[in-house]
Amino acid sequence: MSPPKLLSACVDGIGLLGPGLRDWPQARAVLTDEAPYVPEPTVLPTPQILPPAERRRATAVIKLTLATGLEAVAAAGMQAADLATVFSSSSGDGRNCHEICDALASSDRLISPTRFHNSVHNAASGYWGIATGAMAPSAVLCAFDASFAAGLLEALVQVTLLRRPVLLLAYDTCYPEPLHSARPIPDSFGVALALAPEAGAHTLARLSLDPNLPFTRTPANRLTDAGLETLRRSIPAARCLPLLQALCKRQSDTVVLEQFPGQPFEVHLAPC
Repeated sequence: MSPPKLLSACVDGIGLLGPGLRDWPQARAVLTDEAPYVPEPTVLPTPQILPPAERRRATAVIKLTLATGLEAVAAAGMQAADLATVFSSSSGDGRNCHEICDALASSDRLISPTRFHNSVHNAASGYWGIATGAMAPSAVLCAFDASFAAGLLEALVQVTLLRRPVLLLAYDTCYPEPLHSARPIPDSFGVALALAPEAGAHTLARLSLDPNLPFTRTPANRLTDAGLETLRRSIPAARCLPLLQALCKRQSDTVVLEQFPGQPFEVHLAPC
């Protein structure tokens, strides 16, 4: 089968949670200059959708992905249980990694079973399935600072080739010291995009990119607000912000997303 000439999907719902951005409606007001950006620590809600035992074990990554994913699904008018998912994170659960390293460096070297089963990179996907009853395929990616772009690319491929809706969830959480010095992510940030092959009642815009074109030489889009630009640069998942800002305009536009060094790619937006 020949490769598609264009990868595309409609954005039907958005979920967002990060420093100073408590949900998508409030973030949209900030991105459109209707409200100022005020940096504040991310507040992660308790995932009431989980059974009590799993709720007690939920880490920052679980709380973050459930909050953003459920917000995007609700905005899109979709059923979470029916959606294929793409989870993408540059480093997964930083605190859980820290706690395991701390235990291994102690005298008894015993690791909590809960810490162990939360340590895998697909833990967020597993908890999503428990919470929503989803049994559709789930891809879990990691591409360091290019993780949002890699996740978006994977989601667009799935929507284009399989002609089914896909939920993209990109997220990052911070490491405590001493790992924080090596990977200084300052706070938790997550975004979710509910993508569909065809436009519907909830569609905000259509995204597309040409996989046959070479990488662009144009620098990645930046944000004019200094606080938002600092956020974009400091947390890999926040590389989504220029794309989200363009979506707010509800008009044709082109956004260059950072991928690996020297490999940015263009995403085209068209109103629906």
